[in-house]
Amino acid sequence: MSVARRRIAIVTGTRAEYGLLQSTLKAMDRAPQLEPQLIVAGMHLLRRFGSTVRQIERDGWAIAARVSMQKGDGTSLDQARGLGRGVSGIAAALERLGPERVLVLGDRIEAMAGALAAVATGRFLAHIHGGDVAPGDFDDRLRNAITQMSALHLTATRQAAQRVRRMGADPKTVHVVGAPGLDRIRELLTAVGHEREEEHRDEPPNALVVQHAYGRADATERAVAKRVLDAVARAGLRRVIVFPNSDRGNAGVIDAIEQHQRRHDRRDVRVCRSMPRDDYLRALIAARVLIGNSSSGIIEAPFAGTAAVNVGARQHARQLGGPSIVHSAESSHAIHGALQQALRMRPRAGRVGVYGAGDSGDRIVRCLTKW
Repeated sequence: MSVARRRIAIVTGTRAEYGLLQSTLKAMDRAPQLEPQLIVAGMHLLRRFGSTVRQIERDGWAIAARVSMQKGDGTSLDQARGLGRGVSGIAAALERLGPERVLVLGDRIEAMAGALAAVATGRFLAHIHGGDVAPGDFDDRLRNAITQMSALHLTATRQAAQRVRRMGADPKTVHVVGAPGLDRIRELLTAVGHEREEEHRDEPPNALVVQHAYGRADATERAVAKRVLDAVARAGLRRVIVFPNSDRGNAGVIDAIEQHQRRHDRRDVRVCRSMPRDDYLRALIAARVLIGNSSSGIIEAPFAGTAAVNVGARQHARQLGGPSIVHSAESSHAIHGALQQALRMRPRAGRVGVYGAGDSGDRIVRCLTKW
């Protein structure tokens, strides 16, 4: 007699967080006790940011529901209205799909909408990456609010677990599973080896540029992004530049990217509205440096063996994944100096650190199966 699989709704709203969830989705799909139901929302459905729902479709995942949220114009009102639409739409999807549990990751408005919808409809909520610290736009406040609503806490580090327990969580509900963003990196490193491809040794080195807005005026975000891009060009690096997320001020970053692309030789500049997760991770592994203010510079880059320059305060106080991260203020002089320092580094790929060893997906699913 077959046992009914426990239905778990997984909410994904952005390209980055979907990439982090992939190893968990695969492990969940293999688990005979669990039935994943994927709810796709937010940035995934915005053409301006690459319509990344198409990548989910290409990866072969069944989409149980699609929930439109923000329009992506970068305004505060758009974020607020998007959150409201997300709560309503995800709640309706949960009532239709009937999962027992809901899984969210991180600290964006899509995760917050999923958390509120789960609690409001009386469902068990599990949260990945609670207990982290990084101010972002209003990320810390959203992340901590999701933690308070959650019944199961799947933290990336021991320090994060301690912080969740100090917030009042029952210690039995807090589990250190590592950072799921490392899982696919481990697989890629195993497949290609830990050394960068020798056939490209005579070409200019690559920089991966990921600069996000985080709530400031378009003019401020444009100026900082321009300084980052100018520093990379001045260093003689070819650059792979990824569009920012949909947070307030993103129009300024996008404008700086488009102006930079027009001013420079196309052979030196590749601009991507979005990148499939594997393409992004291969670019990260191949790059000499990641520069910007993405959490991937703090968490994934050290494991990939890539030095990182973290610009500004967006990731302030986030626990470092290794010693190959250089912090920089937002002035041109500071960014240039930090970039030169990072380019002298030669970090070793695959080194196990505070974020684990790249087996988080399996750990998360074991926790979900037991609870």
